[in-house]
Amino acid sequence: MFAMMETTRLESLHFAQDPQSGLKAIIAIHNSRLGPALGGCRYLPYPDEQSAIEDVLRLAKGMSYKAALAGLQQGGGKAVIIRPLHVDSRAALFEAFGRFIESLNGHYITAMDSGTSIADMDCIAQYTQHVTSTTAEGDPSPHTAMGVFTGIRATAMARLGGDNLEGLRVAIQGLGHVGYALAEQLHAAGAELLVSDLDGGRVQLAMEQLGAHPVAHEALLTTPCDILAPCALGGVLNAETVGQLRCSAVAGAANNQLASADIADTLQARGILYAPDYVINAGGLIYVALRHKGESLMAITAHLTQISLRLTEIYAHAQADKRSPSRVADALAERLLYGP
Repeated sequence: MFAMMETTRLESLHFAQDPQSGLKAIIAIHNSRLGPALGGCRYLPYPDEQSAIEDVLRLAKGMSYKAALAGLQQGGGKAVIIRPLHVDSRAALFEAFGRFIESLNGHYITAMDSGTSIADMDCIAQYTQHVTSTTAEGDPSPHTAMGVFTGIRATAMARLGGDNLEGLRVAIQGLGHVGYALAEQLHAAGAELLVSDLDGGRVQLAMEQLGAHPVAHEALLTTPCDILAPCALGGVLNAETVGQLRCSAVAGAANNQLASADIADTLQARGILYAPDYVINAGGLIYVALRHKGESLMAITAHLTQISLRLTEIYAHAQADKRSPSRVADALAERLLYGP
């Protein structure tokens, strides 16, 4: 366990269980140099405890990097709850999790993530103030999409020589809350949309409302386009798929798009510009962090410009050093987290 923590440079790892509600939860605090750790809570049916631990360690580290490059006074953390086969009261389970968070005395702030909802955050909020994404604070998804949209414009400028998206072919993989909101903004900017989603109804809606062209889910990655925007699950860019890409750049909302770190180097070698996922998708984190501190929507929207500015900085360094933007982003984040 300590070897895993040392490898990821994790500060602390916390476990809690509550037999009465069925809660089995893990909270990882990766780095708190810049402020209290902030990160979402996942509620998933992990196959075993080791898988849950590995997931929370990896995600907490990513949140530290994301917060640092987003210019937030927050550290990185994450929580996972192992979803039981049966639960008598979901509300009671998340209330127990709220008590767990409160016991950490403000060192960790939770938020919505895979498998959790605003209603769950409301249950947590009955027992701790160290929670965001509640009904009062709202869904961060639209701001994630806004940030990705500004990041796509910065990516188009760096790779294609202009940030006018009119006529640009953008392939969006995944039309969930973030993916569909991104599609709406791209459509308004005049982009041509190619879309796929496992939910045929979402694809049909995009066709009717946005004039999108449907593409089979398994064929989207090989479809010619200017920009590929992965907005579904992680790990989509791997040793097999990266050689089949027919795009100039990859810039999307999905977390952990690279199956391994060396995939970034393969993209670089192929001349495909990659927008580091934890930089371009930071809009949701910016929203929940600043809303939790009582900032106005105007201030939050203004802060979203940090995403395009940071990406432009990363692309410039990458070009000058002939390195992958992913490697450059990691180095910049580590300098902020650990010093020169």
